[in-house]
Amino acid sequence: MKIAIVILNWNGKKLLEQFLPSVITHTEAADIYVADNASTDDSIAFLTSKYPHIEIIKNKTNGGYAKGYNDALQDIEADIFCLVNSDIEVTKNWLHPIISEFKTNSNTAIVQPKILDFKQKSHFEYAGAAGGFIDKYGYPYCRGRIFDTIEEDLKQYNDTSEIFWASGACFFIRKSVFETLNGFDESFFAHMEEIDLCWRAYNLNYTVKYVGTSTVYHVGGATLNNTNPKKTFLNFRNSLITLVKNAHGNIFLLVFTRLLLDGLAGIKFLSELKFAHFIAIIKAHFSFYSKLPSVLKQRKALTQKGNYYKTTSIVWQYFVKQRKTF
Repeated sequence: MKIAIVILNWNGKKLLEQFLPSVITHTEAADIYVADNASTDDSIAFLTSKYPHIEIIKNKTNGGYAKGYNDALQDIEADIFCLVNSDIEVTKNWLHPIISEFKTNSNTAIVQPKILDFKQKSHFEYAGAAGGFIDKYGYPYCRGRIFDTIEEDLKQYNDTSEIFWASGACFFIRKSVFETLNGFDESFFAHMEEIDLCWRAYNLNYTVKYVGTSTVYHVGGATLNNTNPKKTFLNFRNSLITLVKNAHGNIFLLVFTRLLLDGLAGIKFLSELKFAHFIAIIKAHFSFYSKLPSVLKQRKALTQKGNYYKTTSIVWQYFVKQRKTF
């Protein structure tokens, strides 16, 4: 089984200096690539001089996460793609349990390891934690992280289990499945594209797994942190697009309810004097409206399957019933 580890880079020389050594040290029997999104720093020069054995794929433009990987993976021959953020530190033997999962279960299409916080290694990291799920209205949450509540890693998620979505921070996928799904939705640019891909995989009866015996550490927000309104814009807009494309049922009722819930999120930002994030939600909605005709066209071409959610509203569970852990 041929594994290709692909690290997407954009002006990330400092991150490559810090985190690439762990990937090289703890990676056996896999090819390592760096896909560069038209960086303007000296990332390429650094890689060429320091790690001449690593193949560099030079994308012509910075198309973000989605287009960056879509372009780069066309040139790579492998059975399994492992997409790794440049701010990920891997650990000894991290690949073995994941390779075993792919070899043992032919319907396992996508896998995520345990993702802990590089800055606080005793706790899970926001972007993926111990595997993701989604509620009826398209709000994502994780084992180990619901909204801003992060659990400590007490080995409560050291299992291997089926999940709904895997984090793009460290994302394994069979090449054949990636091609069947036509890759990531490039209109997303960044954020939520891995959830959209996993949802499309679910609707075609593929399985997404979490393997808790493999551990990586993620800095998180190294390219775009949580205080940046652009991240709020992308998350809210792309979440709505993902919902419309993939959710089973009365999509207009779902979207109407979701827009009301987003409004409550906007009021919360106002109460916290986070005016830029409030404006970001409004901009996200108008951008969504402008894209709605093309998204509805996508929906018609896709398959939608029911039973995609375990809880109707994670917003209700978390904010009203005060349930803070998975």
